[in-house]
Amino acid sequence: MGKIKVGLIGFSIGGHVFHAPFISENPDLELYKVTARKFEQQEMLAERYPDAIAVQKAEDIFEDPVVDLVVIATSNDVHFSFAKAALEAGKHVVVEKPFTNYTSEADELIALAKSKNLLLSVHHNARFHSDFKTVKKLIEEGRLGRLTNYEARFDRFRNFLRAGAWREENLPGSGIHYDLGAHLIDQALQIFGHPTAIYADLRVQRDGAKAIDDFEFILHYPQVKVSLKGQMLAKIPTARFALYGTNGSFVKWGVDPQEELLRAGKRPADVADWGTENPEIYGKLAILENGTEIEEIIPSEKGSGEDFYKNIVATLKGEEELFVRPEQARDVIRILELAEQSWTEQRVVSLAGELIS
Repeated sequence: MGKIKVGLIGFSIGGHVFHAPFISENPDLELYKVTARKFEQQEMLAERYPDAIAVQKAEDIFEDPVVDLVVIATSNDVHFSFAKAALEAGKHVVVEKPFTNYTSEADELIALAKSKNLLLSVHHNARFHSDFKTVKKLIEEGRLGRLTNYEARFDRFRNFLRAGAWREENLPGSGIHYDLGAHLIDQALQIFGHPTAIYADLRVQRDGAKAIDDFEFILHYPQVKVSLKGQMLAKIPTARFALYGTNGSFVKWGVDPQEELLRAGKRPADVADWGTENPEIYGKLAILENGTEIEEIIPSEKGSGEDFYKNIVATLKGEEELFVRPEQARDVIRILELAEQSWTEQRVVSLAGELIS
């Protein structure tokens, strides 16, 4: 197999921050064509990836027989239509999260990909964040005893609205519950599996806002309470993770360093300690272990966003199983749909029979 030629649809923040750097760094991938409609996007593409071909329309990628893999890094409203067109054109597909706006759309894409024997995956890159990898490892080690409470947050502070931004409109797939909440749900499913039920609290809090900008999901499990939260009015940073168990607690502040580097135009090859957190934001463990009080700073695992595309390549080569399966991303969408139902009806909603992964 030669290099896998990639067509990247979308070169705003999603495309140029979260996809192009990792695609270009992978020796088995070639960033071949990129939709760059705005002048500033074309300038950036020419500067950072001079060998890539700038095109104006998604069809310029779908209809190119040379393209092997289509990456969709657009606004949520066209995830489904673009993914469907790419699959129908015989391309393997990666879709930025959230997968689709509706479960029915996700189910249709999954069936289409299977019928054509094509790879379909969703960019749930928060699985590769340093903080989440650290928390997952700590839970697996069992030092907290039986885990009773798991709290995870994605908070921001922006008390104004961005003019013209589709995320600020009351549209399907908009709101921070679909944006940030999708990450938190996927992470929880990776650790705990399928919850039995959900209760959600969804709010619009900023002056003049139309889209949800504050959320809390409570996922029900037999022995652990999982609380997932996000808001746009957190001026003082909150803890990213707080875990409570029968032996003690673990609290993790600070965020994975990769996004800041990517936004600054860096790639893994540019930074010797890529994905390594500043020790100042390592998490703190406080437990009672064999009758002894222990307080310990837990060094964080390295963030590894590049692992997503490494797995895509290995899957296409038949060397690995797909890490982010579309069925898993579909279940995230179903939980989001039922979260909205929970808030509308002001009740706990059962997830029995709703999840398939």
